[in-house]
Amino acid sequence: MNALAARRRHPAAIAVLLMLGLFLTGAVYAAVAPEPADATTQALPAQSVEEGKSLFRANCATCHGVNAEGRQTGNGNQIAGPPLAGVGAAAVDFQVGTGRMPMTQPGTQAARSKTVKFSQEQIDALAAYVASLAPGPSVPSEEAVDPTKGDPAMGGELFRVNCAMCHNFAGSGGALTRGKYAPSLKDVSGKHIYEAMATGPQSMPVFNDANMSPENKRNIIAFLDTINKQENPGGLTLGSLGPVTEGMFAWVFGLGILVGCAVWLGSKAA
Repeated sequence: MNALAARRRHPAAIAVLLMLGLFLTGAVYAAVAPEPADATTQALPAQSVEEGKSLFRANCATCHGVNAEGRQTGNGNQIAGPPLAGVGAAAVDFQVGTGRMPMTQPGTQAARSKTVKFSQEQIDALAAYVASLAPGPSVPSEEAVDPTKGDPAMGGELFRVNCAMCHNFAGSGGALTRGKYAPSLKDVSGKHIYEAMATGPQSMPVFNDANMSPENKRNIIAFLDTINKQENPGGLTLGSLGPVTEGMFAWVFGLGILVGCAVWLGSKAA
């Protein structure tokens, strides 16, 4: 008994017990932990991966590194391009398909552009290469982004709770801090909206399948599609930006009309 008690009082006993506990906890978690949400490890055509690798090194490696490991600027304080392992094919399809990448010049935020540098086949090849680096969100299917199969009413509720504080109640966009902004969602394809929710580009949070199901993402797409197509029976929308544009309209045109009337009455009296 004295020998056993001496071992228990040994200074290293507590450290050994902690190490054993951490080891067992890690082993159990690794055995039962679920796969990361939205992570895909689908087989990719070798030809597409090689083609995408060539396109990447010719057009993207300057900022993102030859092997997509990321790169910093010369002073080492700012990131020229983040690492891309794990961002998935969806991030590439969104960034390149909306003309945000490659960036024409450094800036606070990559803006959407009507000019897309690559064809869809080349974008698919780039996406296949980046997806081969590590599992990540995949490009959604046509059914997953079909607004006719979603519920606009439910999508409206989800949008107002999760998105309206940045993108405006009608998806018109809005200003954020440090020169950033939430872009307008008008005339944005359902595929790109889904990909933005799944990947969280720039200042946007990630809405993966763990916190927003694919069905609810499609419901939000259905709501935005309804907003874009509906007519406004009340007249001019003034950009759907709320009281700011309405107040400016009243000040500019309302006061302008009153001043004009005052000048006209003054000239008549003279």
